[in-house]
Amino acid sequence: MTNAAQIPTSFGHELRACLRCRLVKTYDQFRESGCENCSFFKMEEDHERVADCTTPNFTGIISVMDPARSWAARWLRIGKYVPGCYTLAVSEALSEDLQALCEEERVQYNPPKRQ
Repeated sequence: MTNAAQIPTSFGHELRACLRCRLVKTYDQFRESGCENCSFFKMEEDHERVADCTTPNFTGIISVMDPARSWAARWLRIGKYVPGCYTLAVSEALSEDLQALCEEERVQYNPPKRQ
């Protein structure tokens, strides 16, 4: 795991959020280096995974420099993730296959709450 996630190189329509950890980067950044918190998705090896593991539909962005000490990061349950930009909420869930992968990897996955 790296010390910090890549910061989005632009803030336009190409932004996507990881469906598991809610890290926000551009599509190309996920394709090039995957998700720093969810490396087991291997998005950089299988580019179709980027579409499966991320979404362009999310609400708000927060930048977290020191997740372990940030009350906002703890409140959003991202305190154990790498520093970076995160969304407040995603509106889609991971597919059942990818939820099973999270279980196999023994990582917690919290599906989005229904409005």
